[in-house]
Amino acid sequence: MTLHSASVHLVVVVFLSADCILSLGSSKCVPRDFGHGSVVCECNSTYCDSVGSVRLPPVGLFSSYLSSRAGSRMEQTLGHSQANSTGAGLRLTIEKQQKYQMIRGFGGAMTDAAAINILSLSAGAQEQLLRQYFSDDGIGYSIVRVPMASCDFSTRLYTYADTPADYNLDGFTLAPEDVNMKIPLLQRAQTMSPQPLSLLASAWSAPSWMKTNGALTGKGSLKGQPGGKEYKTWAHYYIRFLEEYAKYNLTFWALTTGNEPTAGLMTNYSFQALGFTPEQQRDWVAMDLGPALHASSFPHTHIIILDDNRLLLPHWAKVVLSDVQSGRYIHGVAVHWYMDRLIPADISLGTTHHLYPEYYLIGTEACAGWSPLDRGVKLGSWDRAEQYAHDIIEDLNQYVVGWTDWNLALDLTGGPNWVKNFVDSPVIVDAKQDVFYKQPTFYSMAHFSKFLWEGSQRVGLSASTQTKLEYSAFIRPDQSVVLIILNRSPSEVEFEVWDPAVGFLQATAPAHSLLTLAWNTH
Repeated sequence: MTLHSASVHLVVVVFLSADCILSLGSSKCVPRDFGHGSVVCECNSTYCDSVGSVRLPPVGLFSSYLSSRAGSRMEQTLGHSQANSTGAGLRLTIEKQQKYQMIRGFGGAMTDAAAINILSLSAGAQEQLLRQYFSDDGIGYSIVRVPMASCDFSTRLYTYADTPADYNLDGFTLAPEDVNMKIPLLQRAQTMSPQPLSLLASAWSAPSWMKTNGALTGKGSLKGQPGGKEYKTWAHYYIRFLEEYAKYNLTFWALTTGNEPTAGLMTNYSFQALGFTPEQQRDWVAMDLGPALHASSFPHTHIIILDDNRLLLPHWAKVVLSDVQSGRYIHGVAVHWYMDRLIPADISLGTTHHLYPEYYLIGTEACAGWSPLDRGVKLGSWDRAEQYAHDIIEDLNQYVVGWTDWNLALDLTGGPNWVKNFVDSPVIVDAKQDVFYKQPTFYSMAHFSKFLWEGSQRVGLSASTQTKLEYSAFIRPDQSVVLIILNRSPSEVEFEVWDPAVGFLQATAPAHSLLTLAWNTH
């Protein structure tokens, strides 16, 4: 009997091993080259490449994950640490005693457009796409930004309270886009995710009847003054949104004070906007939004200010956070990446952190293809993957706790978008073929989101000599170490990493590549 049981057990192990080998072999990228410098990975209802669930090797070994212009996509290899220096020309030293910000997470936005594109696929392909972002086999997205009512990535203009003079918001109701598309997809994503998703709400515009210009678009602010009925009603609108989503078991970690408040101060702005000066935002939070949220069923939901380009810092933060009444309700400062090149990260982000270290900094919107000089979808663009990785590393090295991409999925044109403000996305859907393409930017996100768990802490990292490499290092909650390296140069760079806890790690960053190294320390 004992022998028989053992033989059965042996057969099971053999079959499991064969199955594992098959699944590993079938998780590679199916490359498609559209002539933009690198490849996309094609996925359908039955197949998609996946990095899988990451388990680090024991002490003495380290895992390396490589993506490159040459076509590698999260390609895993194992290396050995060694007691002595490898003699490489460049040494990166982990400085664990230097501790910085804790990571919150990474993610993208469930816009109307993203939901439309995901739901345009067959049930199997939808499942694959959501798994790529949110499951343990996927890339570990933990933040989802949710527009409150319509934005440009909608097919129509709407708010949740379009009846004029409805100051009590008696007619407040979620849109079909919420109930039939975004909410079901968010529920499915939450079911797949190994941890609770951090939902982040942002509004683009108040109802037109509350606004000075009587329209959702263009230059316009709330009527009246902070403390007045429009400002009070606008704060109440936020609470009503949270209440309606809570009915579907979706609770929000945070909300922002409004998407890009400076857009609503611009003449002839083409899509939804609501203008706020920093002084108006300060007073609205102090007199209306802060007290309303505190008195609601959601007192623990964070309020994050700005939600606009970082070039507005540190001025915006000084105006809002220096005020005791508004500052006590606020948790963080949200930045977008557009026009980042116009102001150095240390002057904007770094200065803001040092002035107000008790408030976190977080990236809440970024996309490629937004510039008139480089517009729309480019399938397989490696340059855009490098733009993402460069910005994320720069942000992380200046105290940012997370980085949120824009649309989770768009179509081949970069839409739908009612004002034709087409951009790119890490996932592009071709509904006619029932396939989706994972762009190089998807893998850029993966090198961070897959490995930097919530609670990971950035630590010091020093280079022995000047280098073209860009890098950032973290200690995770289990004390394992993650090091992310970007090489935007046309030549490979050999280097070694010295972690006093484990020794020297030898590695190579190929030309135009992104590399994540990870290892256990005990």
